[in-house]
Amino acid sequence: MEVLRSISDPNMAFDYFKSVADMPYIVHTTETCNYMLELMRVSRRVDGMVFVFNVMQKQIINRDTTTYLTIFKALNLRGGMRQAPFSLAKLKSTGFVLNTYSYIGLIHLLLQLGHCREALEVYRIMVREGNKPSLKTYSALMVAVGKRRDTETVMGLLKEMETLGLRPNVYTFTICIRVLGRSGKIDEAYEILKRMDEEGCGPDVVTYTVLIDALCAAGKVDDAKSLFRKMKNGSQKPDRVTYITLLDKFSDCGDLDSVQELWGQMKTDGYDADVVTYTILINTLLKSGDLEEAFAQLEIMRKQGVTPNLHTYNTLIGGLLRLHRLDEALSLFENLESLGVKPTAYTYILFIDYFGKSGKSNEALQMFDNMKAKGIVPNVVACNASLYSLAAAGRLEEAKNVFNELRKSGIAPDSISYNMMMKCFNKAGRVDDAVKLMYEMMENGCYPDVAVINSLIDMLYKVDRVNEAWEMYRRIVDLKLTPSVVTYNTLLSGLRKEGRVLEAIDLFTSMMKNGCHPNTVTFNTLLDCLCKNDEVNYAIEMFYKMRQMNCFPDVVTYNTLIHGLTREKRVNDAFLLFHHLRKVIYPDSVTICTLVPGIVENSRIEDAVSIIRVFVFNARDYIDRRFWEDLISGVIVQANVDKSMALAEMLISTELCKDDSLLVLLFKVLSKRGRIVEAHNFFVRMRSYKIRVTVEVYNILIGALLGIGLQEMVWNLFQEMKNSGCTPDLGTYNLLLDAFGKTRKIKVVLDLYEEMQSRGCTPNTITHNIIISSLVKSNRLDKAIDTFYSLVSGDFSPTPCTYGPLIDGLSKSGRLEEAKQFFDEMIDYGCVPNCAIYNILINGFGKSGDLEMACSLFQRMVKEGIRPDLKSYSILIDCLLVLGKVNEALDYFHELKRQGLDPDLVCYNLMINGLGRGGRVKDALVLFDEMRAKRVFPDLYSYNTLILHLGIAGMMDEAGKLYDELLFMGFQPNVFTYNALIRGYSISGDSERAYAVYQRMMIGGCSPNLSTVAQLPNLS
Repeated sequence: MEVLRSISDPNMAFDYFKSVADMPYIVHTTETCNYMLELMRVSRRVDGMVFVFNVMQKQIINRDTTTYLTIFKALNLRGGMRQAPFSLAKLKSTGFVLNTYSYIGLIHLLLQLGHCREALEVYRIMVREGNKPSLKTYSALMVAVGKRRDTETVMGLLKEMETLGLRPNVYTFTICIRVLGRSGKIDEAYEILKRMDEEGCGPDVVTYTVLIDALCAAGKVDDAKSLFRKMKNGSQKPDRVTYITLLDKFSDCGDLDSVQELWGQMKTDGYDADVVTYTILINTLLKSGDLEEAFAQLEIMRKQGVTPNLHTYNTLIGGLLRLHRLDEALSLFENLESLGVKPTAYTYILFIDYFGKSGKSNEALQMFDNMKAKGIVPNVVACNASLYSLAAAGRLEEAKNVFNELRKSGIAPDSISYNMMMKCFNKAGRVDDAVKLMYEMMENGCYPDVAVINSLIDMLYKVDRVNEAWEMYRRIVDLKLTPSVVTYNTLLSGLRKEGRVLEAIDLFTSMMKNGCHPNTVTFNTLLDCLCKNDEVNYAIEMFYKMRQMNCFPDVVTYNTLIHGLTREKRVNDAFLLFHHLRKVIYPDSVTICTLVPGIVENSRIEDAVSIIRVFVFNARDYIDRRFWEDLISGVIVQANVDKSMALAEMLISTELCKDDSLLVLLFKVLSKRGRIVEAHNFFVRMRSYKIRVTVEVYNILIGALLGIGLQEMVWNLFQEMKNSGCTPDLGTYNLLLDAFGKTRKIKVVLDLYEEMQSRGCTPNTITHNIIISSLVKSNRLDKAIDTFYSLVSGDFSPTPCTYGPLIDGLSKSGRLEEAKQFFDEMIDYGCVPNCAIYNILINGFGKSGDLEMACSLFQRMVKEGIRPDLKSYSILIDCLLVLGKVNEALDYFHELKRQGLDPDLVCYNLMINGLGRGGRVKDALVLFDEMRAKRVFPDLYSYNTLILHLGIAGMMDEAGKLYDELLFMGFQPNVFTYNALIRGYSISGDSERAYAVYQRMMIGGCSPNLSTVAQLPNLS
């Protein structure tokens, strides 16, 4: 090598390389060949590279990654070793013809790099070109493919090797058994075992141990025991590994009896217990809950001279945590180093996992950080445990940090890591990130399991990306995974939401054909889909098929069918199904709330009460208010209010329901429908049954009665409420204060305000605002201001609703400077004025004639980002029109429309009147037509205004037409209508028509006023 490096001329170096290659006793190394390949590549001598490569093949010199990458680089082949299968054709065309040993070496090299798929491709090219792989190559390929649980490819390789004349040995067969066993294909694994005997290739102890391990993993423990007995009775005796395998599997199942039995057999066969077997025994005892015996075995172990290792202590810590003995587990953890054992990442993982599954994500993360602080590099399992706790808590950013830290450390995330991250993205609703992560996962050679795909399908369906969800389902086949019952259930649930009944039935059928047996959830989902899409009869057929498929209905199944039957008004069938349900399963509250509304709708109230009575008396759980509220809610929706009242009365009178939970929603509905007095009378009747009434029902009734002005009835109800022992709350007092304040009964308001405080009911901001508003409305403005300053001197924080009445009161009293002072003071108290406050001030200044200030306030409101509403514009327009500024008013009218606001009747009337007063009657008529075109219907004021201004303008024909129109629209002319017509005809000099209108007015029963007489023309 030193000689080659010393030769600067590539041609001379190549000649020297060839001369050494011809020497019989000197052989080139991989290093010298790779050096020569690189030198030839730089010199662009592909022929020289071919020569070097052939030397390597002839002299059987190891060709490593550098060898192939140098050749790929020379031929401009990018993509690294993963491109090996696609590069072989170009290699061959340029003279690099691989022999059998090169193919075998390349396959093993790719497998070492984890490129299993590429290794398989190279193998297939090798066979196509007539090269014969070795038995070792087949074994290596089968092991690699087996790790992916691709049983089809493994068994295909077994068949292909036999086709080429290679006879499988015990190792090859054992690999097949291991792969089949780990994939749960136990019957096929037994077939291989049987074939071994038939072909004279008897299984060895490893074969038996592998199959025993697979049987235990598949939950077939009895079969594993039988095989173990067969092994003991045969020529292959179990070794220590066999015993440890069985002990470990029985320990996983918590089968203490089997562990102790096997322990005895192991000792009989001459295998003394070591640290591994003692640890397994301790683990089994912990799983059985026998903590005392587990620690006793620890002492026996020490006395026997067997030193506990880290795995032993980890087992003890894990057992303590399973039993929720956290303090003892932490104590043992803290003493590990004093026991001569240094904790590893796995020790920390036990605590991280425990905290994560206990919902203590902070503690889990703290333990993860402690581990790093101790200089222990987190492995993939530690990161996964941390990710689990963070995913459960939905802490996405911290989970991303852990995941990225894992990648930066050079440790490849596994399927669990990716799954946990996808779960985090799922909780955050970031489905695109989850899908992207799945593709990254596959690019890194880490293939998702069916649980990951199920999670993604569910996520995609939840965000209505249905096509992508089905595309993800189809990927399951591409990934050689088998859809699970969860996969089908997720898809069925999606089809149910979309109402795609036929597709749901087809999917269910294909599920059966694919050998995936439906569970109760599957049936419930399908039945719900059928019932919600008018296929109840078919749903009932499927219901009867459930038991034939060894699948048993639960209460959800019955509830689904009962709901479907009641929707189709088949109450009798639903009733019969309910009685069938009671014989096999106890009904739940959903059953009752589903069935009873249909029965009540059928006017079978006594039957409904009987069903409820049986349920209440046999209830396994406490019947709370929620049940009664859900029940009456369903009855109101499906039946009607009257039948709901009848049911409620019967349930209360029979003392099945002893509180007012049935009345809350009932009274809300009655109030909305205007049947408020009826609700009150029904309440009085229910009170006679001595039910417990809460403040909520009183507040509903008080609020409703106040809404229709029945204050006396409310006052009596309020007194009864207090006398019955039901304490009024803040809501009660606020309702009363607001109502009496609006009717200016200030004495009652102040008495109630004092009473509520004496009863220990603390007023809130709403209460104080009501008091201030009530004082203003009762013309006690100064008292309201004093109250305000008294409150703000304490801890009261005023709101716009506090300032509004004060500013309004001051504005209407002409005290505009004080009003403006309060407005400026708002900001000092951190209270931002809203649009309503600005409107009050704009109106005040505008009506006082200070248009400059009004417009200034309007512009200030806009500048501060407060969007003026329709009222803001209407106020400003009105003020401008009062002062005769018609053009400015019209500008604001057009601006409000540009701002996306629609003028209402008031706004149109203001503008029409303003234009008329300004002599712009034609513009007023245009606006009147626009108003009607926008379906803003004119009122009598609109017609009166236009008739008046048309008359003044001498346009009496148009005025007459409008008069006829208002009659046609059903309006009753008033004195202002007639006055406008009389005035118009008088101005036009048509005295006869003026008096005809006057006569019509008198005949119509409309009394004239002074203005009428003044408008009449002088007949003299």
